[in-house]
Amino acid sequence: MGSKAKNLGLIGLGMVAGVAATFQLSAHAQKGVESPLPLDELRQLADVYGLIKTDYVEPVSDKKLLSEAIGGMVASLDPHSTYLDQKAFREMKEAVAGKFVGVGVEVASEDGYVKIVAPIEDTPAHKAGIKAGDLITRIDNVPVRNMSLDEAIKRMRGKAGSKVTLTIARRGEDRPWVVPVQRQEIVVQSVKAKMVEPGYAWLRVSQFQENTVEELAKKAKALYAENPEIKGLVLDLRNDPGGLLPGAIGVSAAFLPKPDQLIVSTKGQLADSNQQFYGRREYYAQRGADPLAGLPAGLKTVPMVVLVNGGSASASEIVAGALQDYKRAIIMGSQTFGKGSVQTLRQLSPDTAVKLTTARYYTPKGRPIQAVGIVPDMRVDETAEGDALAVLRVRESDLQRHLAGEAEKTPAAKDQKEGAARAALEAQQRAVAQLKDRKPLDYGSKDDFQLAQAINHFKGQPVQLAQSDPEEAKPAAPKALPGAETKPPEIRAPAKK
Repeated sequence: MGSKAKNLGLIGLGMVAGVAATFQLSAHAQKGVESPLPLDELRQLADVYGLIKTDYVEPVSDKKLLSEAIGGMVASLDPHSTYLDQKAFREMKEAVAGKFVGVGVEVASEDGYVKIVAPIEDTPAHKAGIKAGDLITRIDNVPVRNMSLDEAIKRMRGKAGSKVTLTIARRGEDRPWVVPVQRQEIVVQSVKAKMVEPGYAWLRVSQFQENTVEELAKKAKALYAENPEIKGLVLDLRNDPGGLLPGAIGVSAAFLPKPDQLIVSTKGQLADSNQQFYGRREYYAQRGADPLAGLPAGLKTVPMVVLVNGGSASASEIVAGALQDYKRAIIMGSQTFGKGSVQTLRQLSPDTAVKLTTARYYTPKGRPIQAVGIVPDMRVDETAEGDALAVLRVRESDLQRHLAGEAEKTPAAKDQKEGAARAALEAQQRAVAQLKDRKPLDYGSKDDFQLAQAINHFKGQPVQLAQSDPEEAKPAAPKALPGAETKPPEIRAPAKK
């Protein structure tokens, strides 16, 4: 058996070395710097591969072993990097197109469980009462503890009309609760719009998809056709988890007066990751007609408020940061999620890919967003009684293995974070009682307190500001780092179930 194990180990080492050599050549071509192969570690990996093939209780396919090895390697980097096998790759393309079969939640891995970042509006999960911050502990009674995020995603997906049973643990609840959710095809309408009252418009972007810029332009034209003399416009990005970078660029460009204004820049290890993105057509629409052509002129000058909260992430933060930097809009609400990293899709085969974090992004003035977020100009709680949910929301800086923000790297920042964690625990305990009988907020409704405060701001009436700041103990953003101008990378949306 020893000889067989050795031979298998050598075969495995050859396979791994071949892959490693490919990566080395790729890195050499991209960076011009050659790094030696870690032969001892690769030999150890091959030895483990050989042992599993010869000694494990039952046969295991090469494909499974190598796919899991790749998946584990990529997943160890940060919460947003992942290996996409054939099924996951297909599902991701469906999600980017705004259509997939599932329950409708944005998730991340946390403490071995699946944590809800945000339920997608008007989906089975949202209607079932699942909230941001909930933990999924079982899927169809199968424990998810230490289950890979990809595996959990697969279990929540299925055929339209079929049911999946989720066991949910909610902070402050004595017992987990079990909720059956019927899977359905999720066709996400990424833009909603209406006149809140004469003269005041509301535009909501729930996530950034391939057709978001076209939808926003269509809705904006309809609003101005209904009321040509709009006196104030609210852009609602609350609980928008992000998505495609071209969508964020196009939405920003729709409201900025000059087409050549910088929207966002990125900085990473490779030259291609150091880029600048402007509000020009080639950055948000590479095919077909310009979706922003013929926009009402008033859209460039109308007074604006952008509503954000702890669920506003990624592309949402790009838009909020750009409009804030140019003083085009007042940012109102609570501090955003803080996902300031770029994920680039590197296709490995026609059916598989790696979604890899390749850069951090920065606002036009060079402010970093990673693990910091966008701080609103006017802090307004979710309700008149306060925002109990704010201290329960998970943010980028709370995720395990998150890419450290520049503000987190100082000793003082670590001390501040420990103090903030203690204060947050006390605030969480106080908040739980307030949330037990609370219904989910219907954005854009007459009961939407933050929207009402935005309208008050337009009218010059008093705005009820937040009384306390749960984020005040967090470190301030560091100085800006500039990017360099190159063409845009391919950016993809986060995984949805």
